Amino acid sequence: MQIEYFYSAHSAFAYLGSQTLMKIAADAGAVIVHRPMDLRRVVASAKGPTFTKYSDEHMAYFFGVEIRRWAAYRNAPVTDHYPTHHDNEIETSNCLLIAALDEGKAVDPLAHQLLQAHWRDDADLAETETLIRLANEVGFDGRALLNAARSESVREIYQRNTEEAIERSVFGAPTYFVDGEMFYGQDRLDFVAQALARG
Repeated sequence: MQIEYFYSAHSAFAYLGSQTLMKIAADAGAVIVHRPMDLRRVVASAKGPTFTKYSDEHMAYFFGVEIRRWAAYRNAPVTDHYPTHHDNEIETSNCLLIAALDEGKAVDPLAHQLLQAHWRDDADLAETETLIRLANEVGFDGRALLNAARSESVREIYQRNTEEAIERSVFGAPTYFVDGEMFYGQDRLDFVAQALARG
């Protein structure tokens, strides 16, 4: 069994659901198929409002109240403010994950590491030395992985992931698929578990 996992390394709600997703997969004997994507392009293609178009009140609730609630519920600590570097480029960190996948390496720990560093520790996922350090901390050769992440072949996979997400009507992150059935949002992980239990 597989869980297709469309997300971005800077997604708040992907972080909040990350450990739960991995536990659900382990309990079901399922493999997580990582599909890092350009979340900004996916949201724009879905013709939904970008975050810059939301009211201050909406942002305060969605990126404040809801995150704090889920952080407590999931035991996933978060920074006490909106991440300082959240609006920086996101391609490199996503491609770092793809480079690890492309080399046949287990990427679950690296995915969680990047998400956690950004939302718990306010890390800048566009900063070279930060990415190298985070990859090293979970057993990768960070510098070699970063070099691979900048290759044309890895960037092409990133674009294909993004295009596939758009074609499959993904409109946000995280989005999970089990046997073709889509589940949007980490608050739908119980339904993901049920879908896996149905076999």
